[in-house]
Amino acid sequence: MTLARRHLIAFAAAAAFAASALAQDYPNKPVTLVVPTATGGTTDLSARMLAQALGPVLNQSVVVDNKGGGNGAIAASIVKRAPADGYTLLLQYSGYHVISPHLTRVRQWEQGDFQAVANVISAPQIIVVREGLPVKTLAELIAYAKANPGKLNYASSGNGSLQHVTGAMLEQQGGIKMVHVPYKGTGPALQDLLGGQVDLTFGTAPPFMPHIQGGKLRVLAVTGKQRLPSLPDVPTTAEAGYPGVDATSWFALFAPAGVPKAVVNKLTADVRQVVESAAFKAKAQEQGATADYQTPAVLGERVRTDLEGWAQVVKSAKLEAE
Repeated sequence: MTLARRHLIAFAAAAAFAASALAQDYPNKPVTLVVPTATGGTTDLSARMLAQALGPVLNQSVVVDNKGGGNGAIAASIVKRAPADGYTLLLQYSGYHVISPHLTRVRQWEQGDFQAVANVISAPQIIVVREGLPVKTLAELIAYAKANPGKLNYASSGNGSLQHVTGAMLEQQGGIKMVHVPYKGTGPALQDLLGGQVDLTFGTAPPFMPHIQGGKLRVLAVTGKQRLPSLPDVPTTAEAGYPGVDATSWFALFAPAGVPKAVVNKLTADVRQVVESAAFKAKAQEQGATADYQTPAVLGERVRTDLEGWAQVVKSAKLEAE
């Protein structure tokens, strides 16, 4: 055996030992979940639900750090540049992860900059309109839009977000034209919807539920394949006659590329313990979402499949990169 080969083997063994030692000691300080949206949306709510339950399991504080803007690029860039030690993680929204890349000419991050840890929550979009808009069903919304071309405006959490693409799908399927108004997250969009500055939006149910229950907002349809248990009287888009408007979000945990496998394994096992608990499942369902743990391998495959699928949707809807 050559001296160079001996040195290489020794280096590999030392690196493996160091990674193992890091995992055994992990975590020995607070863990940060960087969120790519402002407060108030489902991404933020998912992160806070996870942080609250995961802290006691890790025996460390889990801090939520909202870094909205840039269609998720600001948060992704922060985590991408973070040390690969498992202390800075990305609680990612699927729209930013698998749709925005198709609508961005200059990318600040690539898929290879991250490794999947676990999926946490999945949820279909709902179509929600402001108080005072004279429609009570999806059919009435389509009819109103046709009678008032270009008058309706819809909010989204940003260009390239799933809300944006869902709006484009509805325009295409319904033969209507609306004005898209992008925000830096669901929270700000929701505030303007409540204030009447925008007419409708698309989004996962959790942030809207209190306002729907309080009569401030009206939900017209669910964009998934099944009705939501928390909104049993609300039809799906397929039931309402628009099966092509089908959009479900997921909210998942990613680590920077290079985080030791042993650390990722510990994280995904601990997240699984949290997400599959009865308390977490019940809380998610109350909010109109589903606790949906997925392993790194399954989440990674979901990312690859969704990237391909949404590329076709973006092309069909004739959305253009900025």
